[in-house]
Amino acid sequence: MKVIIIGCTHAGTSVAQQILKTHPETAVTIYERNNNISFLSCGISLYLGGTVKALEDMFYATPQDLKDLGAQVHTQHDVYKIDVAKKQVLVDDLLSERKFVDQYDKLVITTGSVPVVPPIQGVSLPNILICKDYADATKIAATARVKKHIAIIGGGYIGVELAESYSNTDHQVTLINGLHPLLSHYVDTDFSEKVAADLAAHGVKLKLNETALKFDSDEQHVYIQTDQAEHQADLAVICVGFRPQTDLLAGQIKLNQDGSIHVNRYMQTSDPDVYAAGDAVAVHFNPTQEDAYTPLATNAVRQGLLVGMNIFQPTLPDIGTQATSALHLYGKTLASTGLTLARAQSHGFTAAVASLTDNYRPEFMPSTTPIDMRLVYDRATHKILGGQLYSEYDVAQSANLLSVCIQNENTIEQLAFVDMLFSPYYDRPFNYLNQLGLAAMAQESAVKP
Repeated sequence: MKVIIIGCTHAGTSVAQQILKTHPETAVTIYERNNNISFLSCGISLYLGGTVKALEDMFYATPQDLKDLGAQVHTQHDVYKIDVAKKQVLVDDLLSERKFVDQYDKLVITTGSVPVVPPIQGVSLPNILICKDYADATKIAATARVKKHIAIIGGGYIGVELAESYSNTDHQVTLINGLHPLLSHYVDTDFSEKVAADLAAHGVKLKLNETALKFDSDEQHVYIQTDQAEHQADLAVICVGFRPQTDLLAGQIKLNQDGSIHVNRYMQTSDPDVYAAGDAVAVHFNPTQEDAYTPLATNAVRQGLLVGMNIFQPTLPDIGTQATSALHLYGKTLASTGLTLARAQSHGFTAAVASLTDNYRPEFMPSTTPIDMRLVYDRATHKILGGQLYSEYDVAQSANLLSVCIQNENTIEQLAFVDMLFSPYYDRPFNYLNQLGLAAMAQESAVKP
């Protein structure tokens, strides 16, 4: 069987490895526009901040690795047309400029996402950069070495991480964010305000509730005109989100309204011989039981693995996602999963939030530290819909536990009384997540803790 994979970052790499591991006789051909594969773009801020010493360390596979497994890997090859009816792809060799046609039995779309570029004047001027891939990271790092004042446009994970990295490396940083609070897709307003306070405490100048309208530049500076003021910097980095890269498939397979690919639980598109995974695809979002566009590396790797398992015959269905994620900020961990209260209410849930701040272990220990916690739940069913944690204590795995709770449709009562270990080194006799469940129960007047 001939399988063509278009795109080879997280999902594409995972697909190829799984197919060739279990069905090494398969003819796997990979077309990738860039000259590299498997770049962990989530580590860009770590490199800029000096935690990671080389960008090359953030590749976890090479083209040669996949060739050694038996794949034909063609980097710097752009697939510029797909004909699903004829089972053909039209390819442009970007080095030789030779164009050719290739035929497949099964096609895998792992084309990923592209940055959202605001349709405003001056966005392509010098000293205005986008943050997405290895090439972008190289440009940003080289430019930032000689630039003192960095303006970040966008207050999502990438924008906040870049602001932290630059503020830790003797840069002046201005963060401009409009329309929504910082990290609003992941946390509610009170946690967003805590993040803003920590950024400000470390010297980041926050220009919140401002929308960039126009860019201008000269050889040395960038000028950002917002709806409220003009700001000057030496370099501007735009990171306002991503959109699925699926233009080649319009009118050929089923796409969602946002352009993401609709797949079934076996990662199969509306065409039975076309599969898709990663940032090009909408995931099944368990808190709402609906498709949702959630471009995360974790989703991409899992979905790629599932494509490799299911492309020969339906074997293992996708169980969906809670969009669980975490952010490291000035020694603190911000972790979240599922729905925020605002998003839960917008989806029609009669939702409520239980909030609790408590030390993670007893005060008689040599040290302890508080954890700020939020638990979002449905008042009608008491099912857990989301959770958010922020602390100097590493709470990342606690978000994973709450993710499992959402996955399994657990209630606040089950969280309150689920068996967890006790040791003064790690927690109290009632773990802090048990306590959070009890707080939700008390709020619903089910029991008095």
